[in-house]
Amino acid sequence: MPYDEHLADRVRELLADESPVTEKRMFGGLAFLVAGKMAVAASHGGLMVRVDPARADQLLASTNARPMEMKGRAIRGWLEVGGENLRTKRQLANWIAIGTATARTLAGTGTNP
Repeated sequence: MPYDEHLADRVRELLADESPVTEKRMFGGLAFLVAGKMAVAASHGGLMVRVDPARADQLLASTNARPMEMKGRAIRGWLEVGGENLRTKRQLANWIAIGTATARTLAGTGTNP
């Protein structure tokens, strides 16, 4: 199933003032990289968000996000936010801010995108 193009357009709009931002098709979705590091990705069911692993438990407890899983395994430092929790501009902007802040802390560290 392709990624949610409307969601990708909304993400693109909110990242318009960030620099540098690149887009790359990854994991069946459209990833948005900030300073060369993946920050968020629009998928078919919502948004993948890069988070500081030290903050992940707090975000899981206080939001409707869930652990990002691939092949049945949780991916450390990534959360999945369903589209029903991204309906407003404010909701989406909050998650994008978390993802971009985390990506910026990794810029220049040699960590994978």
